[in-house]
Amino acid sequence: MSEPNISHYLCIGCPLGCRLEVEEDDSHDIVEVRGWSCKKGERYGREEHTDPRRMVSTTVRIEGAALARLPVKTADSVPKGEVQAVCEALRRLSVEGPVKMGDVVAADVAGTGVDVVATRSLG
Repeated sequence: MSEPNISHYLCIGCPLGCRLEVEEDDSHDIVEVRGWSCKKGERYGREEHTDPRRMVSTTVRIEGAALARLPVKTADSVPKGEVQAVCEALRRLSVEGPVKMGDVVAADVAGTGVDVVATRSLG
């Protein structure tokens, strides 16, 4: 049996910023998550190790509104490897005002299955 593989992460689940160690065995199953101070840390360590995901917050062009840019965010986290594609899709997006906070401005952005919503009303 070989040495266990240990990966290190900085938890962003809460303001504590715990330094996590995730140990996996030879078959890549997680054996233990160490270093967390709250349950969010343990969950974050497992997710970051197996399926890292990120929320995306940015702005998109808006026509017919008092401002030229509309703040938006993904309604849920997207796979970390898809963040660039999401940002590129949103860079090309232009919406028509008026828009209410919470309105979906892009459904299934970049094929991720996640919608993008307005975080401010503009019109």
